[in-house]
Amino acid sequence: MPLLIDGHNLIGRMPDLSLEDPDDEAALVQRLRRYCWRHRRRATVVFDAGIPGGRSLALSSPEVQVVFAPTGRTADALLCERIRRARDPAGLIVISSDRSVQAAARARGARVIPAEDFATELIADRKTELEEEEKPRSVGDLEEWLRLFNERRKT
Repeated sequence: MPLLIDGHNLIGRMPDLSLEDPDDEAALVQRLRRYCWRHRRRATVVFDAGIPGGRSLALSSPEVQVVFAPTGRTADALLCERIRRARDPAGLIVISSDRSVQAAARARGARVIPAEDFATELIADRKTELEEEEKPRSVGDLEEWLRLFNERRKT
C-alpha cells in the first residue's frame, strides 16, 4: 500500500525534528527513504510552501516522491486533491493528523494513520535498524569483527 504523507504535520510530531530547522524536510525524507526501503513501500510526502512548487527532483528518490505546494496552495489542499483523484483509494494509507485530510481519506475508503502514531513507528523502526546494523550478518562478518577486536587488544 502506498503512503501519502502530510510532511510538515509529521515533522511537528517527531521529537528530534523541528519545523524551525531549514533542513527539516530533508531530514524527514531521509528517514522515510530508509523506512520505505526496509518495508518495500512507496511514499509521496507533500510539504507546504515550496518554491516553485511541484515535485522536488533533488529530494525525491525511487522510494519517496517529494512534492511542495505551489504559492497560493496548501499541502492539505494537495493531499485532498490526490486522495480524490486516487485510482485505488482503498489501497492508500494517508498519514496526517489534519481533520480535513483524514475526512477526505475516510470518505474515499483510504486507511488513515495519525501523524503521531506514524512518528512513533518511524522512531521504533530506526531503533530496530540501528540494532540490526550492530549485529554481524554472516560467519565472515563475525570472523572479521573478532579479528579487528583482537588486533585492538594487542595494541
